[in-house]
Amino acid sequence: MASIAPDQPFPELTLPRLGGGELALGTPSEGYDWQFVVVYRGLHCPICKDYLRQIETLKSRYHELGVEIVAVSADPEEKAQAFVDETGISIPVAYDLSIEDMHRLGLFVSDPRSPEETDRPFAEPGHFVINEHGKLQIVEIANAPFVRPDLQRLADGIEFVREKGYPVRGTRMAA
Repeated sequence: MASIAPDQPFPELTLPRLGGGELALGTPSEGYDWQFVVVYRGLHCPICKDYLRQIETLKSRYHELGVEIVAVSADPEEKAQAFVDETGISIPVAYDLSIEDMHRLGLFVSDPRSPEETDRPFAEPGHFVINEHGKLQIVEIANAPFVRPDLQRLADGIEFVREKGYPVRGTRMAA
């Protein structure tokens, strides 16, 4: 697994974007200076659907803070589009995250329990908040779908960090 750490540059990663073009993870679009990258498990995950719907309801709060929200999964284009159609989300979505890229991001990877679940290995949830310097301000990586940050609390935390100049935390790894 890759070594990904707070206050380090987010790995350069560009993926295909639903609707055409590419999405550069870690590089906010014009009008934003921070980016919140949400890695979701895929179309097969009902918890992901609920979580991304919740993100959609808080999208304007993040945008007011200058934070662009993007989502990404290992799903192919058809499944990523079905996910968007089912959830009604309007945030940018990238797809075809490879196992190599999952490892670069330090994500946990799971194999499907059955062909009915999905047809390929997928990333477990990951949440990356990249600051205006292209560095990881906040990192949360989970090995199960049940662990995800509270989105309102995260927005409040980002606001606090930005207003107070609060430093990146957790920059020293345990021995």
